[in-house]
Amino acid sequence: MLDLIARDDQPALRAGVDERLARAELRRQIGRLEQELGGLVSEAFGRIEIEHRLRPVAAEPHVLDLGGLERVRDELAERIGQARQELRERALVETRNRELLREVLTNPAEHKWVKISRHDVGEPGCGGWHSRPQMGPIGLLMGWWRVKVSSGCPLAGRLAAVER
Repeated sequence: MLDLIARDDQPALRAGVDERLARAELRRQIGRLEQELGGLVSEAFGRIEIEHRLRPVAAEPHVLDLGGLERVRDELAERIGQARQELRERALVETRNRELLREVLTNPAEHKWVKISRHDVGEPGCGGWHSRPQMGPIGLLMGWWRVKVSSGCPLAGRLAAVER
């Protein structure tokens, strides 16, 4: 026991850690994480918005120490985890909406007045599908239901007419 106390009093042996190697490794990890986050942001573009900006470490520019680089790396890793979770949740919603769309197209009378947009199923652009009665009020009274497919944005047709 006295031997342990005596050893604790002696100055600690320094291993001579090369901080340059640690900084280079952290910068490599940060670069890989930034590339991965960029890929997730581009995958989610138009479907959901993923926060990709990091909060600044300090008010003025400076070289980060090892602790600062570790914080940046950890924040990027956390952001990537959140982005993956958001994309998984959005993919589930889009899958459910595609299944609902199949059901609506198969039997529009059971899904009266249901509207599904292209955005709801993960497709780009405007437009969508709407279950509605065929021939207006007569079709409503007779129970004639159909799915009307919208071709796109209502403004696109108006803008094309104005340009002519």
